[in-house]
Amino acid sequence: MTQDLFRDDAYLRECTATVTAIGEQGIVLDRTVFYPLGGGQAGDAGVLLLADGSELAIADTRKGKDAEGKPTANICHLPAPGQDAALAAMKVGDAATARIDWERRHRLMRFHTTTHLLCKLVPQLVNGCSITPDYARLDFNMNEPLDKDALTAGIAQLVAAGHPIVVSAISDEELDANPALVKSMSVQPPRGTGRIRTIRIGAGEQIDFQPCGGTHVANTAEIGAVVVTKIEKKSAMTRRVVLGFA
Repeated sequence: MTQDLFRDDAYLRECTATVTAIGEQGIVLDRTVFYPLGGGQAGDAGVLLLADGSELAIADTRKGKDAEGKPTANICHLPAPGQDAALAAMKVGDAATARIDWERRHRLMRFHTTTHLLCKLVPQLVNGCSITPDYARLDFNMNEPLDKDALTAGIAQLVAAGHPIVVSAISDEELDANPALVKSMSVQPPRGTGRIRTIRIGAGEQIDFQPCGGTHVANTAEIGAVVVTKIEKKSAMTRRVVLGFA
């Protein structure tokens, strides 16, 4: 299994690692700072710095799958096209340095934390989510209208307040006792380890608290200027809120 260093420290930009597998799903390392696509958040891009001094560009990161298509504990780094020679020279056991595209990752972190602020401003269940480096969106299960300017002002107020973000965990039993902590209708927190990762925004005043495996900034002030660019009625019971950087 791949040790996912980003779970404990989203600010790690690189790490040393050993290649443990090379195949159709990509390159697997024993440890990585690359976040794989999941929970609505896009997978990381970046480079693998190889022992001979060459670089292998990584275009995307995904969770590994077994023969039946079920997720595994491996994280697969997908090389960008046109690097056949570098891939042919790589072998299991090689040392490498995994380095993410930090500017891209930081944009994802800022957007992801903003979606949690939206959950505070729109206290409805979420039935869809997408977080990319260029925009983010949340689909809320509701039929009431939403005001774009009011939501933008609400986000700005929460950002300016400088609320800290704390990564922690709860037990399966604690989640079972508090099912309302799960804001998503379509994605359930992964179980099996006995501990479920959580994100809490706010110290004295709790702004948001929910299970989440994504990467986040350490304080809402770090988000900067984010605005609601569009509100769409996707169906009778779905209102989509789209975010962008100002």
